Amino acid sequence: MALPTTARVVRLTTAPSGLPTPGDFTVAEEPLPAPGPGEVLVRNRAFLAFPALRTLVGGGGTGLQVPHIRPGDALFGPAIGEVLAAPGDGPLRPGDLVTHLAGWRDHAVAEAARFTPVPADFPDPLALVSTSSSAYGALTRTVEVRPGDVALVTGAAGSVGTMAGQIARLLGASRVIGTTRSPAKAKRLTAELGYDAVLVPGERPFAEQLAEAAPDGLDVVLDLVGGEQLTAAVDAARHGARFALVGALDGQLAPERLGGDAPTVVDSFRIVTHGLTLRGFIGPDHPDLEAEWRERFAGWLRAGEITFPWTSVPGIDRAPGALTKLFTGDTFGTTIVEL
Repeated sequence: MALPTTARVVRLTTAPSGLPTPGDFTVAEEPLPAPGPGEVLVRNRAFLAFPALRTLVGGGGTGLQVPHIRPGDALFGPAIGEVLAAPGDGPLRPGDLVTHLAGWRDHAVAEAARFTPVPADFPDPLALVSTSSSAYGALTRTVEVRPGDVALVTGAAGSVGTMAGQIARLLGASRVIGTTRSPAKAKRLTAELGYDAVLVPGERPFAEQLAEAAPDGLDVVLDLVGGEQLTAAVDAARHGARFALVGALDGQLAPERLGGDAPTVVDSFRIVTHGLTLRGFIGPDHPDLEAEWRERFAGWLRAGEITFPWTSVPGIDRAPGALTKLFTGDTFGTTIVEL
């Protein structure tokens, strides 16, 4: 079979003014180099659209784990694909499924070490494109959910949040509360994903809603938002409560910002007197996490104990619009561009 010689790639063409729009990107057909010694060629099946791209294309934040994306640069991110060509002395063979970070294109060539094989018996390979390992890592490494905990997940309708509530329950939480901007999504989270209560900030004062949903306080918080939701969560925390700070949607969804900050006022006196712990979670700090998560995730999927909700966006030409949908709230769960 002749190998492809071109690839379609999504590139940033204009620095966004406010939230990104499809017009800020171009889908270009470009030459695809033949794989060299030690390299693998993959045809992508799907890739992830994720909110952190707002920060990368907006130029916000410092000390990031990955570089900013400038006009002319290709986008990147988690993807799953099929191996078309691989070194004969390596572990990969044509037809193997692999995950990698060269998404936002239909074909990718890179060193073999950049591709992770998908086990042949994994129940739902597409689920490995998601950022759900962050939910698992934050809940097991940063806050260590304990039986009987009351847990809050802010930003519960996205890729991490839809998984986090289910994982918290499986780890022993007795009550799981979520937040979302959409009343319709709030209903889905309780009806489909087992959240006990889902709050909609903006309908009425958020602190009041939280006090009603958790009258005895919170033990665990997985925060994907920041802003007033984090402020209220600190005020509602029990003695010894643990916070995992995973995202900053409050800043990433603000058109007037660059996506690299989420200012929050917290009561430092309460943090001291209640012995609260607030820690940021970063996946690369836990190199053993991904393998552990894949094994546990596969077991939960096989047993029917966990659901992977996702929104499909078909075709690479619609990929720039998939990113926009994240900011307009038109998706639920993980947003995946299928090729």
